[in-house]
Amino acid sequence: MTDTKIPFSRIFWPTLVAIGIALSLGLVFFFLILGGIIGSFSEFGPEPYAIENKSILHVTLKGTIQEKTNSEFDPSAFQFNESVGLSDILFALDQAKSDDQIKGIYIDIDELNCGISTARTIRQALDDFKKSSDKFVIAYFQGEGISQKEYYIGSVADQCYAFPTSSFMLTGLGSEAVFFKKLLDKLEVEVQVIRGQNNDFKSAVEPFFLTGLSDSARMQNQVLMSGIWNELAADISSSRNIKTSDFNAWINNMEVVNPEQALAHKLVDGLLYKDELMDKLAKKACVSESNDIKWAELNDYAQNAFYESQVLIQAETASVAVILAEGEVAVDGDGVSSKKLCRLFEKVRNDDDIKAVVFRINSPGGSALASEEIWREVMLTQKKKKVYVSMGDVAASGGYYIATPADRIFAEATTITGSIGVFGMIPYTGKMLENKLGITFDRVQTHNHSVMSTNRKLTPEELAMVQNEVNGIYSQFMDRVAKGRSLSVARVNQIARGRVWTGKDALAIGLVDELGSLTDVIDFAKREIKDKEAKVIYYPKVKEDKFSAIIKMIEQENEEEESRLHLKNSSLPNELFEQYERIKAIESKMGVQMRMPYDLVFRF
Repeated sequence: MTDTKIPFSRIFWPTLVAIGIALSLGLVFFFLILGGIIGSFSEFGPEPYAIENKSILHVTLKGTIQEKTNSEFDPSAFQFNESVGLSDILFALDQAKSDDQIKGIYIDIDELNCGISTARTIRQALDDFKKSSDKFVIAYFQGEGISQKEYYIGSVADQCYAFPTSSFMLTGLGSEAVFFKKLLDKLEVEVQVIRGQNNDFKSAVEPFFLTGLSDSARMQNQVLMSGIWNELAADISSSRNIKTSDFNAWINNMEVVNPEQALAHKLVDGLLYKDELMDKLAKKACVSESNDIKWAELNDYAQNAFYESQVLIQAETASVAVILAEGEVAVDGDGVSSKKLCRLFEKVRNDDDIKAVVFRINSPGGSALASEEIWREVMLTQKKKKVYVSMGDVAASGGYYIATPADRIFAEATTITGSIGVFGMIPYTGKMLENKLGITFDRVQTHNHSVMSTNRKLTPEELAMVQNEVNGIYSQFMDRVAKGRSLSVARVNQIARGRVWTGKDALAIGLVDELGSLTDVIDFAKREIKDKEAKVIYYPKVKEDKFSAIIKMIEQENEEEESRLHLKNSSLPNELFEQYERIKAIESKMGVQMRMPYDLVFRF
């Protein structure tokens, strides 16, 4: 057979044309998809949510509840999963009171993850709904185990029912601290801890040099838990018309562990299967059978109501600005970022239409530098207009620091606040690296202290320098509190020492001015500016560039995050994963910090 040679031009040019066509079609296809995505996100709010007459508001409380609605993009489903925020919930429950189409509320709680004060705020809003209208509130407890948090919120209802075979886990409050001293000893890692002068209650550092609670930490935690539990027990007892002493005795003796016992002790009004409950709800809704019940889902109702109000307000003039700050204080990041927060305060401060600012804080503190940056912006804003602080679950250490310039500070009775103190942590890992891994270090320097690293212990002179820095920041902290709260520095020193207080106790010692929810603070601000109908705008604003969120998500898909997710999704128990996270977070806690005891976890 004779080989036939095909000219190069007959291969090259058709191939080139084919590639060009393919690329063109690919680009067209890409931009069509991109345009569709952007177009779908251009309407950033939810679709209008139609409410039928005589609807029951289905209050589903599930998963994590943050201060504002959070959107997370799910690439597998190519959609955003949104968890409704506290602000939205409160707004929706307030709207539902006067919504003639809402007949009543059905509370359904499942695996709820939120702080104690958040749970109490929601409960108070439900209680206000019940007392301010002639509408019903019914709660249903189902699932294998009914947690204290679920029961606490649901117990506010007019009627409470439980699934006949569910168990109750009413045990009171408890906390458990984790200590790493023996682990660090085995690894030959030494954490050099520097606390502010007289900061014996600043127990965030104790897990790294102690093997158990100090006397100060034990006393502090016990007082804190007892104070918070007293509020919770009183709320439940009042709603269920029982004696608090009896309720505490039942829990202490484990007398409420099954539905029959809960019914016998009047903690529920009946044991019903789901179909039986639906029949009761049908009667409440004035329909013949359960299939005829008209439902309004909380997430849709809340987001729609809140979204509509905020979009309308953005087109009008708002007089009250609510600035939400949730998470750890840092210069940048997704928590209480001084970089972002300072911009918001500057914007609001220079907006002549804004007459008052409500600063909502839910933070355990963090970076001393970032706390000072935020403090400065709050102080500058307070000089031009009224600033009122609303404390959430926690506003401690750096979270309290940024509140001090405010004209008035509100807290919940169960808010964790105070922790006025400073610490620094510097690890020494040289021994571990040399003895365990065979890694050694050598250095050349021009001055005695040119190389201060974690690979060598700090000298006495260097430790003294860090101690002086910590003491200086602590003195500044006390001075900020003294001036902001009109107290003497000596008095602040008495109540500071890094100690954590409940909101109720903080009121008694002058760290806060009043007990109240976020709604109470907003109402107070309206009264102060003499405008009860004042429009309220929330920051960060509702409008969100969701396409940018996708890009951000893609950028954050790094190896570290992938490793973390792999570990979390493995067979590693949740409690061990929590400890892994704590150990891993040691690095971020280095340097000078204003942070509450981050191992203070209440089992609720």
